[in-house]
Amino acid sequence: MSRRLPKMIYADQKGNIFDHPELCMVGMNGNVPLLPEDVELIPIPEDSRLFTMPSMPPIAWDPRKKAFVTVDTVREGKRSQRIQAVSAFMAPGYMRTLLPGCDYSAKKTQLPLWSYTAVGWDEDRDCFVVAASKVDSNSNWNPVNYDDRTLDPLVRQMLKEMPDNRLLEQLSRCAVDYHCFAAKNLFYRRWEAPLPTSPVCNSACLGCISLQASECCPSNHERISFVPTPEELCEIAVPHLEQAEQAIVSYGQGCEGDPILQADTIAEATRRMKKATSRGTVNFNSNGSLPDKIAMLCNAGMDSFRFSMNSVREEQYNCYYRPKGYVFNDVLRSVDTAKQAGRFTMINYLVSPGVSDAPEEVEALLRFVGETGIDMIQMRNLSIDPDYYNREMRVRGKGIGMYRLLERLKTEYPRLQFGYYNRTRENFYPPELEKSWPIVM
Repeated sequence: MSRRLPKMIYADQKGNIFDHPELCMVGMNGNVPLLPEDVELIPIPEDSRLFTMPSMPPIAWDPRKKAFVTVDTVREGKRSQRIQAVSAFMAPGYMRTLLPGCDYSAKKTQLPLWSYTAVGWDEDRDCFVVAASKVDSNSNWNPVNYDDRTLDPLVRQMLKEMPDNRLLEQLSRCAVDYHCFAAKNLFYRRWEAPLPTSPVCNSACLGCISLQASECCPSNHERISFVPTPEELCEIAVPHLEQAEQAIVSYGQGCEGDPILQADTIAEATRRMKKATSRGTVNFNSNGSLPDKIAMLCNAGMDSFRFSMNSVREEQYNCYYRPKGYVFNDVLRSVDTAKQAGRFTMINYLVSPGVSDAPEEVEALLRFVGETGIDMIQMRNLSIDPDYYNREMRVRGKGIGMYRLLERLKTEYPRLQFGYYNRTRENFYPPELEKSWPIVM
């Protein structure tokens, strides 16, 4: 017996969420409404959240009319009330395959910088379901591991131990005020910890989480206002590398511009770290805009690189990143430089259904993987207002489907790895990943 379609869910003006007794869940690929396929519907991951979509009525499938309908109101007895669509913000490690189904035409403000995912109510499973695929099984980043009741004394103690370290003061705010999991890891002395370095950037990303124009949506973090010294970086990083479980320190975090503009300082700090300890992994997250600096960082001992891209097509890349003083080909050269130097090379692929799975993008991505030989694609949901992003990217139709994109990549490049998080050196090439596909559908 075939499973019934999940029901559309909606919110009243007070934010109370209901499932509709007759109408069915709809998602969107780009700006095209679609019925989700069984393969892309999973129970909503633990620690996910539901958001209302203010002034945006849901789009649903009416099985009697066999048509998509926009639902502005619902009847409650003799009265009608206006309703709004609902979206899911998923726990880390899951890639969305459909955007929420809603009508954006009455939207009054630009949505905050979150990733919005199609969600419905599955009567057969008695749970909310989302259109998504799991792409990383690392449980370190689950919110349950981050309890502020145990964090605060650790922050106070480390600040007491390093009272003059400006970077530690910055990271204490990131951990306590902005609830950055990576910053919290530093004080827990475990896993991946951040090393922000750059108050400036040479991109002006549409969805920058640390700097936005006043008329736009607010940024999620306060950007660092200084360049830390190699001494400040090493005072924080070396103990973490020496003592932390699964130790990683990473340049290029949410509370900064791009660290490539501070490459000289970073290279000196990295050389000192590598001289001080052979333990742990040093990683560099960047836009990759200055390939000569990537070569310098390789020589300094950087273990891995993650280059952020929303697209491997120059026009779409430029539209999102709005580069200043560099061109798309510089990014390609940086990827090639890191890979040719034998470094573990990843792409932080900022994905959105309708853009990332557009037929032209899929073909370009397949060529890019073949030409560069990258080791991993991190499938990161792009946090941005989907309507705004689709308009800026000039989306006119739908893509092939996000899970079909994954299928094609793995079929043509079986050794290509997928994930959501950075890895330690010991896990760059785990044997089990060469035997199976780590995508859970």
